[in-house]
Amino acid sequence: MNKSTAALLCLLLLCSSTGVRADDLMENDDLAPSADLGELPPPVGQQALIDQNGQANLALLSQNGQSLLGRIVQSGSNQEAYILQQGSDLMALITQNGSGNAASITQNGSHNRAQISQNGNNNDASIEQAGTGLQSAVTQSGNGMSVSVKQYR
Repeated sequence: MNKSTAALLCLLLLCSSTGVRADDLMENDDLAPSADLGELPPPVGQQALIDQNGQANLALLSQNGQSLLGRIVQSGSNQEAYILQQGSDLMALITQNGSGNAASITQNGSHNRAQISQNGNNNDASIEQAGTGLQSAVTQSGNGMSVSVKQYR
């Protein structure tokens, strides 16, 4: 196991042991992404947040570049979320509530925004963007839905 994988696993263990309850997440509007993809704060390096509540959830977040923001919030069980960002001034947000959901965001370039929000069970969503000035947003509520967005510029 390489050092970055071991560090990510340690971070995941620390985040999952904080004792945050699902009803706490539902009452805190500041944890849920807004409908507006918004602007990044002034360049301050890389920011990443993974917040999970439930059982058997998996989250991986990898960033390489400048002024990057990545956030994964999952509440429920058996969910997977992946974010990979490379470039500058990028923002990616994934929020999932339910069971068996899967989401991924892959971004390369600059000034891109991507957001996925899923509520329900067994939903699948992915966003792949490469280029400059791209924005995507996906919202799914229900069960067994699937969507894939690919943008290149």
